[in-house]
Amino acid sequence: HKDTMAEALILSYLNTSDTTTIPDTFTWSEESKVSHQDVVGAVKSLLVDAYITADEITANFFELTSEGEQIIKDGSQEIAVLKCVLEAGADGIGMGDLQTKVGKNVAKIGMGNCMKAKWIGKAGANLVPKVDAVPEDEVQDALKALSAGSDVDGKVVQNLKRRKLISPVTRKSYKVSRGPSYAPVRVKKAADLTKEMLDSGAWQTTPFKSYNFLTLGEKVGGGYLHPLLKVRAEFRKILMQMGFQEMPTNKWVESSFWNFDSLFQPQSHPARDAHDTFFIKKPAETVSVPDDYYERVKEMHEKGGGGSIGYRYNFKKEEAFKNLLRTHTTAISSQMLYKLANQEGGFKPQRYFSIDRVFRNESMDATHLCEFHQVEGLVADYNLSLGDLIGTIETFFKKIGITQLRFKPAFNPYTEPSMEIFGYHPDLKKWTEIGNSGMFRPEMLQPMGLPENVRVIAWGLSLERPTMIKYRIKNIRDLFGHKVEMARTRAAPVCRFDTVGTVAEA
Repeated sequence: HKDTMAEALILSYLNTSDTTTIPDTFTWSEESKVSHQDVVGAVKSLLVDAYITADEITANFFELTSEGEQIIKDGSQEIAVLKCVLEAGADGIGMGDLQTKVGKNVAKIGMGNCMKAKWIGKAGANLVPKVDAVPEDEVQDALKALSAGSDVDGKVVQNLKRRKLISPVTRKSYKVSRGPSYAPVRVKKAADLTKEMLDSGAWQTTPFKSYNFLTLGEKVGGGYLHPLLKVRAEFRKILMQMGFQEMPTNKWVESSFWNFDSLFQPQSHPARDAHDTFFIKKPAETVSVPDDYYERVKEMHEKGGGGSIGYRYNFKKEEAFKNLLRTHTTAISSQMLYKLANQEGGFKPQRYFSIDRVFRNESMDATHLCEFHQVEGLVADYNLSLGDLIGTIETFFKKIGITQLRFKPAFNPYTEPSMEIFGYHPDLKKWTEIGNSGMFRPEMLQPMGLPENVRVIAWGLSLERPTMIKYRIKNIRDLFGHKVEMARTRAAPVCRFDTVGTVAEA
């Protein structure tokens, strides 16, 4: 609205005669009582449609700072200090008394300048005069001259700038004349051809903006992969290169049977408590599980088999049928192994992997969330050993650039032996846990119907931890969740892991 008013004023002023010009928009805006900023905006807008022509005018001058304005009013600090020293007489005045009279800041600046000009000196703790009268206040006079627009000696100006009493200002304004398309009233050109124009015929007389058909359109912002997805894609490629087949993990809700019972995890295990697991209210129970397999799993829990004595408790169907958000992707692994054991043609060795989301009822902090992504791999084959497990883990971590590994004995309900995997973190300069591993227990494999000499080795790690290390992210909430910055997702580089030699320690 303000620009439109300024446009109307400019066009009206130039309509006075063919030769009328605005010599300087700055002075003209003051005379017309219009903001110069609005006038400049109107000039730039009118230039686009050639209503006017404009030549830029640059004016360089100095503006007084608040301290400079104060000196024009009260005089310079050095004159104020000299006056006090002269009034004190030949004995001079102490610094404390001087500060009381003129103020601490004025005393500090004024004393230094007086000493430099040799107007005062020191006699013990007092300041004493070295001149008999107060000279002309050259600083105040120079500031008054600059304020009035008069010329001032260059050395004096430099001194005023050094004392921060003035600051340089560059003002841009315009000399404005009529343009080739000048008219007393501006008619806005239409940017688009509308249906209404076609219906009424107004398009025949409506002025349109010119089109540049050679200009490229604005770059379309496409989708950007989240850092987790970039690392996931790289892990997926590595695992497929190692001969692993991806498991279908697009089912977040599982029954307690597949998530816990089929893994030979007792129904009294603390992980099955509501404090650690998210249970589903509706539907609260699964519809069915394979009946014969259920009975074999139940018997293994209650009585054992194949040399195991089981857990010796009453296995409850209502507990096994509870629905929950899966706590690990091993729930899918157990289903795949069951299908592998009971497929047409019998068991065939297989390598499986999955990278998907799991859920734990945990307290959230800088390194823990209630949901995260688990990377899991397993190999099912005849007569596998712990050495095969270590070798497979070494191969995978070598491909993602982990140069040093250590394995520590651990306990898992469904693997024996079990090992924690530690890797050396070059940035932190220390060993850190990066995964877990083990061989699935016979009590888990036997009810599935797998041949007796088939062994299954498995390992897993979170996707978030290597991603945080790769992208130097310290807080997991900056990586995953509602606090993630979209700019970081757009700017995250492509994930690449360098394959290097590995050193492993058991």
